Amino acid sequence: MTIKVELLSAPGCSKCAEAKQALKSVVEDLGKDKVAWREVNLLEEIDYATDLGLMSSGGIAIDGKLVFPRMPSAAKLREELLRRLKG
Repeated sequence: MTIKVELLSAPGCSKCAEAKQALKSVVEDLGKDKVAWREVNLLEEIDYATDLGLMSSGGIAIDGKLVFPRMPSAAKLREELLRRLKG
């Protein structure tokens, strides 16, 4: 099973950049075969982000659902992905 993670970010968002690095680290630790991710530029895909329910800059969707409406810590993100992999 592969989890699909989407990093919803905006250019110039420092928290988004931090979350991107954390996500890369978590994916590297868990394995690219288990977690696939992509970065969604909010300026280019605002309608998609709005459909997910994102109301501010920066968030994370997992398997097509907004799970973190604000950027989580690396520990919270890792915890959520591990929970889903075990489930």
